[in-house]
Amino acid sequence: MRWMRAVSAIVLAGVGSAGMAAPDGSVRPKTRDGGITLAALATAPNASLRPVLRPAPAETRVSTTHDAGLRQWVAAFRSRALAEGISARVYDNAMASVRYVADVVRRDRNQSEFTKTIWDYLDTAVSDHRIRNGKAALKKHRALLDRVEKRFGVDREIVVAIWGLESAYGAVRGKTDVMSAMATLAYDARRAAFFEAQVLAALKILQDGHTTPARLKGSWAGAMGHTQFMPTSWRDHAVDFNGDGRRDIWGDDPTDALASTAAYLKANGWRTGQPWGVEVRVPDGFDYASARRENTRMPSAWARLGVVAMDGRAVPDHGRASVLLPAGHQGAAFLVFDNFEVLESYNTADAYVIGVGHLADRITGGGPIRGDWPRQDRALTYDERIELQTRLTAAGFDTRKIDARIGPLTIAAVRAYQQSKGWVPDGYASLNVLKSLR
Repeated sequence: MRWMRAVSAIVLAGVGSAGMAAPDGSVRPKTRDGGITLAALATAPNASLRPVLRPAPAETRVSTTHDAGLRQWVAAFRSRALAEGISARVYDNAMASVRYVADVVRRDRNQSEFTKTIWDYLDTAVSDHRIRNGKAALKKHRALLDRVEKRFGVDREIVVAIWGLESAYGAVRGKTDVMSAMATLAYDARRAAFFEAQVLAALKILQDGHTTPARLKGSWAGAMGHTQFMPTSWRDHAVDFNGDGRRDIWGDDPTDALASTAAYLKANGWRTGQPWGVEVRVPDGFDYASARRENTRMPSAWARLGVVAMDGRAVPDHGRASVLLPAGHQGAAFLVFDNFEVLESYNTADAYVIGVGHLADRITGGGPIRGDWPRQDRALTYDERIELQTRLTAAGFDTRKIDARIGPLTIAAVRAYQQSKGWVPDGYASLNVLKSLR
């Protein structure tokens, strides 16, 4: 099982666990490195062309310093790129116009500030408009998606749903110069090793002729194409499905991108014929402490405990499953299978996986989620998540980390605190828990 999963609050920016990131305008939540961006943050001002009689603003001076520093980084990195097999011509051509992008650094450092509740996220991710467009995309590309499904064994609706969440079915692929973005983040040094690897992989893409520097556009974090592959993910999983000799995820034709997405999921263990999850209802008196991802049973065994599909029948035995309560006992419940974790390899946020799975179900013709959500609640802010972890640990319920991420360790601490209070131990990190700790 993954070491970090978002539960009630979703972090909405940055690079995902699989090394992918979404362009502006996507609805993809992000939780950690690898492996969605809401804020329209201000960019550094352009240097004035007029002479001035007073010092330039501090931000302009800092930006100018970073521009010079980035050029030094580009010069120093050249020898490493050449040692990795990149030609001098390709390197010099690709890096000639690279510039420091202050906005990219701001977004990378502040990505944890932007959160949504799962129900607010799903309202956007699985909107009527996105469902209609998904059905239209499925119909338009039916022959292609049939071939992709036959080749890789991944449901066509899942592939379309990822396409819909990542780039609105190709409409919002990102316009940022990814070489500048990734070079900026490599130079910034906070995650230098990760982004240096992305720069090298992007240079290899250019050297092998799969695209051109002018077309190498994407998100602020360097994710590209219809389904937002980072360069290393492209390197490892992209396929030439139309046989033209290029693995082209950037152009208007989505063939290679959709096939590459299926190839990625297959490589990460997708099980043909198994759902991502099924909405269920739990009985009165259910042991909510048993709703842990590591506690798996066959659906027939869960049914004997009263956990059944919304129609009252046992969920078919597609494989071992666990009960997921993304908003605690007052929210919808799901039995989730191994394919849920495969989708987490694309993005570790539970909300994203539920969004992909539920959108795929709706495109197929399924109905909306029937369970309620605690819509009176709001997401905890970054500072509140830090405070929650700090107070839990101080009270003897150790979260192990104070990082604002509501993962399994924090959920376990919340559950233990709830049990100490005689509450329902669902592990839901709500504002009420924080208020009680205060």
